[in-house]
Amino acid sequence: MHGATPSGARNYRAYTKRNIDHLPQLEKLDPDERLSMKAVAQVLPFRVNPYVLTELIDWDRAPEDPIYQLSFPQPGMLEPDDLARMRDLLARESPETEIDAAAHRIRVRLNPHPAGQMEYNVPHLEGVPLPGMQHKYRETVLFFPSQGQTCHAYCTYCFRWAQFTGMEELKFAHRETTMLVRYLKEHPEVTDVLFTGGDPLIMSAAVLRRYVAALLDPELAHVTNIRIGTKAISWWPNRFLDDPGADDTLRLFEEVVRSGRHLAFMAHVTHPRELATEAAREATRRILATGAVIRAQAPIVRHVNDRASVWAEMWREEVRLGMVPYYMFIARNTGAKRYFEVPLARAHEIFGRAFRQVSGLARTVRGPSMSALPGKVLISGVARIGEEQAFVLKFLQSREPSWVGRPFFARYDPEAAWLTDLEPAFGARKFFYRDALDEILAARRAPAWHEPLRSRSPRAEFGSVEWE
Repeated sequence: MHGATPSGARNYRAYTKRNIDHLPQLEKLDPDERLSMKAVAQVLPFRVNPYVLTELIDWDRAPEDPIYQLSFPQPGMLEPDDLARMRDLLARESPETEIDAAAHRIRVRLNPHPAGQMEYNVPHLEGVPLPGMQHKYRETVLFFPSQGQTCHAYCTYCFRWAQFTGMEELKFAHRETTMLVRYLKEHPEVTDVLFTGGDPLIMSAAVLRRYVAALLDPELAHVTNIRIGTKAISWWPNRFLDDPGADDTLRLFEEVVRSGRHLAFMAHVTHPRELATEAAREATRRILATGAVIRAQAPIVRHVNDRASVWAEMWREEVRLGMVPYYMFIARNTGAKRYFEVPLARAHEIFGRAFRQVSGLARTVRGPSMSALPGKVLISGVARIGEEQAFVLKFLQSREPSWVGRPFFARYDPEAAWLTDLEPAFGARKFFYRDALDEILAARRAPAWHEPLRSRSPRAEFGSVEWE
């Protein structure tokens, strides 16, 4: 649909750390502020485009504007000493090799691949690791197409930031689907394949077709759900409107649906303003017209969306546009986590207040949820039992399928921001899954259910307390 956005915002151009000085919107920043921004951009990835600059950011509110916080480096994203070091190197116009080396030393301290992605999620085929794939949960395989390992713009809190900073030894990517198809044929338990990145929809229609069409093989009938993780609806909706190949991409979606598969867009929508433009709304309409389903998810992050009213507005708008509210995540413990983190107790409170403001159609959403080392852990409540207050937790997904749905308890801690900050409640020495998880990790195997676990804990009844 031509005319959905101003002409200047329809022509894609990537602004990165190398041409950040060419952005006229930053002219109002004083030189010291701009130096700090450039210093952070040497360490963490930065990429923005004309659509974000002209359609989403309210420059009158910057730097407090949530989309500005979501897309532009902020000084607080680095520790003060690290920020000072990078500022000094830039101010002295140090050699690029020295700047890169200093940036790399900072990156390796920022937990670049959280939750054991490199060590425990990479599957094997005939004893050979498949580094462009992850298989953490029984039913779902993640595939990282190499041409899709960038985005139309970067989110400042991205938990996959290491994919974009030149840390090649930590990069997930695979260039062709032969090994994926072979792996899936040997794993009939897999029902879902998620194309992820980066953003797979950065790829051309022809390249995307090569990856997706491979899953329509009749021998892969057990793969009934194809997912595409993307923020293109928010960051570059023209991908579905008037970009070259937009119509071809939509025809591919129609073919997937006609094949009998469920095509799900796992849309990354962090703030309701991302859905307020006519371009985003028209892109949504065109995607849904193909028969695909759009499920919307995002982390709760300070400075961007850490208010109940923001989430309630976002969920209502998603339902109005035909999307399915899916997840509120806790931002992973990586990168600029400390700048963005929201304590678990506060996240649970915000979720509950937002949840109570919407109708049942939006209450498909689940959260707050942590994608942690053992699995996807939901903070389902806060309870007082006797004299002790506790978080009520349960697995929505896990490395060991028998853990799913089982409640367990952690001592209430108002400052805790991640699973590893929590301790078992009611005098328990360890969480119920700990011994089995240690066995899984010791074997360094993915997926975790191929061999029987020696340390299976007896099944607990709902509401019981673990005493181990």
